[in-house]
Amino acid sequence: MFFPNLLSKVFITLLFIVTSNVSLADVTNKMTSINAGDTAYTIICTALVMLMTPGLALFYSGMVKNKNPIATLTHSFIKLSVVTVIWFICAYSIAFSEETVNGFFGSLKYSFFENVGMEVTSATTKIPHYVFAIYQGMFAVITSVIITGSFAERVRLIPIIIFAGIWTVLVYAPIAHWIWAGGWVHKALSPIDFAGGAVVHINAAVAGLIAAIVIGKKTNEALVYKTTNLPVTILGSGLVWFGWFGFNAGSALAANEIAGLALANTHIAAASGAIMWIIISKTFKKKVNLIGVVNGAVTGLVAITPGAGFVAVKYAMIIGIVASLLSYWGVNYLKPKLGYDDSLDVFGIHGLGGIWGTIATGIFCSKSVNSHGLNGLIHGNIDVVVNQILAIFIIAAYSAVMTFLILASLKVFMQIKMSSSEEGKGLDKLEHGEEGYTIY
Repeated sequence: MFFPNLLSKVFITLLFIVTSNVSLADVTNKMTSINAGDTAYTIICTALVMLMTPGLALFYSGMVKNKNPIATLTHSFIKLSVVTVIWFICAYSIAFSEETVNGFFGSLKYSFFENVGMEVTSATTKIPHYVFAIYQGMFAVITSVIITGSFAERVRLIPIIIFAGIWTVLVYAPIAHWIWAGGWVHKALSPIDFAGGAVVHINAAVAGLIAAIVIGKKTNEALVYKTTNLPVTILGSGLVWFGWFGFNAGSALAANEIAGLALANTHIAAASGAIMWIIISKTFKKKVNLIGVVNGAVTGLVAITPGAGFVAVKYAMIIGIVASLLSYWGVNYLKPKLGYDDSLDVFGIHGLGGIWGTIATGIFCSKSVNSHGLNGLIHGNIDVVVNQILAIFIIAAYSAVMTFLILASLKVFMQIKMSSSEEGKGLDKLEHGEEGYTIY
């Protein structure tokens, strides 16, 4: 085995030298600094996060009316292509370039993955830059996909594609830079967001809420159809839960003890959230419905995301339980009271779950389990909680304002929302000429 492995390493080294202007010493140093185990681990986690997109597409499609599952699937799945290309062109560079414009967004140093290669960087430490860039790209994709649940069943495909591209560049990438790449929020507050409780979930939920309000409610005519297929929803939620291990544990970027902590926290919080939702539903509604169980699990996953690598496992259950309580209230009481049409409860699940999880991270984080030496409120450090709350307000405000401006601008040039009669006919036939389920 030694001789073939040696030959393969020599071949890769020579190929890299021929196609670049670096020296043999540079190439050798870059390749030997890469950890094969951590690289393989992160590649697998990248695939897991990628799987969350079709998983969420199935999750959403099972909860819409039986005239819209194809459109709902398309609106989610198309983001895997659209956002990936935008990420490659410029969004990755805006988010993660070390060269920053006053801490607000990165330079275009990595546009079209220029200067992104097999080498490690200060951010990737032991994995190739390519792997880090694609892994982070999957986060951008799933963030955009989450938003589609807010306005499902009433928005045209082309405006969604355009919105996704613009929003990724102007909203997601700058916020990722602020929090994860040493931007101005990081320098001012040093907020804790291990895997995207704020960057992904609060950001997407606020954007979805604003979009739902700006686009407007579904018509009464569109509400007469029954929900499509709850077994598909449970399949999608299972894939999302499965992929979330890559989402949270993968954010360690190494197969180490922090990844193990994040894995355990993720699973326990999800299970606790599901059980809490069952208890509440049985207590107040005398029934336990499938969507409620799924919502409880997802809100537990959302809430543990910012602190997955920072809190002890014993607190994961508390985080999941409280998240479920808050989300249940948001879905069943806050939304009806305020009257906004968040089709699939994105704000109730991802928004409230993400807000609580980000604050809870500041409460429960402990330097005994994280490498950053951070202690939270339970250890007498209130500053961490205050900074977490300030970061929430900054991200929510920016996401809300920018989402509104993007949608308001798009409405000037195109019709985003389907008409009342079009909603009644359904998006599947009108936009796609297909049917999700045919009954003979």
